[in-house]
Amino acid sequence: MDKSAILTRLTNGGVHGTNGLQADVEAMAATYGAGLDRSAEYEILKVAFENENLGFSDLFYQTFEGINGRSARLGGVDFINFCSYDYIGMGNSPEVARAAIDAIHRYGTSVSASRLVSGERPIHQQLERTIADWIGTEDALTFVSGFGTNADTIGHLLGPGDALVYDSLIHASVREGLRLSGADARPFPHGDLDALERVLRRAHGRAKQLLIAVEGVYSMDGDIPDLPRLIDLKRRYGALLMVDEAHSLGVLGKTGRGISEHFGIAAGEVDIWMGTLSKALASCGGYIAGKRDLVSYLRHTAPAFVFSVGLAPPLAGAALRALTLLAEEPERVETLRQRSALFHALAKEAGLDIGSADPRSAIVPIMAGEFLRAAAVARDLLNDGILALPIGFPAVARDATRLRFFLSASHTEEDIRLAIAALTRSLARNRGAAYAVS
Repeated sequence: MDKSAILTRLTNGGVHGTNGLQADVEAMAATYGAGLDRSAEYEILKVAFENENLGFSDLFYQTFEGINGRSARLGGVDFINFCSYDYIGMGNSPEVARAAIDAIHRYGTSVSASRLVSGERPIHQQLERTIADWIGTEDALTFVSGFGTNADTIGHLLGPGDALVYDSLIHASVREGLRLSGADARPFPHGDLDALERVLRRAHGRAKQLLIAVEGVYSMDGDIPDLPRLIDLKRRYGALLMVDEAHSLGVLGKTGRGISEHFGIAAGEVDIWMGTLSKALASCGGYIAGKRDLVSYLRHTAPAFVFSVGLAPPLAGAALRALTLLAEEPERVETLRQRSALFHALAKEAGLDIGSADPRSAIVPIMAGEFLRAAAVARDLLNDGILALPIGFPAVARDATRLRFFLSASHTEEDIRLAIAALTRSLARNRGAAYAVS
């Protein structure tokens, strides 16, 4: 398929053209399988994201100035920002910044080696001990990438003959770990624990090891899984349970300890806790927390840990101070909870579709259905001084495009009221539009 034909598909019928793009990618994958011509795929994506006629290419990869917090500055203009993971306002904390600077002065900008050889520093051990104590586990281990934490841990712990049973909306990093492992894939429909039990019943006794993977707060829908039932199911079917707390640490529970505190369950009931340092903890990287033997095994054998440079000192210092500051100032979590509840209440009052989002999470999807409709709304919001971007296929189903709003303790009530008012106006304006591309 040449470039002109791709453009014709994209621009024929507006949003249907975008579906045509998706169909082209899927058709190529079905035709070529593992031998998919990546250059052809790239040409399709390049047209989609670099062709100005489509009306959404300039929404992505914009270069912002300053700190990514409550506000975002673009071209010298400040926008109310709902695209930041800075849930409890640590990204702009002077104390967190000072901790990062102090770590540089003491240990440098990089430890310049794997921790196995000469890269180990006291700050790594301090951070891991603090994470483990905060969650309530025996030990913890930090990795330089949140994505890599999931991919490497699952890819390393599982192998052929094992099975990964996972929620269909699980993070892409988990699915990448599955691919690396060679284990059997056993997805279940999002949030459907009856379906999960059916999958476990079929897999029980057939797989050498069963691992269930879920998220503490789902990044696309903002809903929370039923942890008590998950624990019951994993016990009954002899499985292990892994919870990805990328979007729940610092958010759920009275003090922000996550989904275990939210449900009043001891952390030891879950076998593997995964989390990121890049969201509530204002840094970058990931961690695994759990039993001491598990963590020790990963410390000595996990490729992304053993063969990687250790976490950079400023990143470790920032995450450590953010976590200790969270313990000192639990009111940040309460403020976030109030802001999230207000957003949910006003959205429902305005008749906006927020899907299955839980008011106790800090993620709220505004369902738009069609990608170009969501893009049109995002552009209207920018004109109103608000930043929120669309998420579409393949991250979500083709007809489930949404704008994701990430709430922060730094947002004001006025920020939220302005956003809901602007959303209501734009969604009404764009209802039933043809979305034809000129």
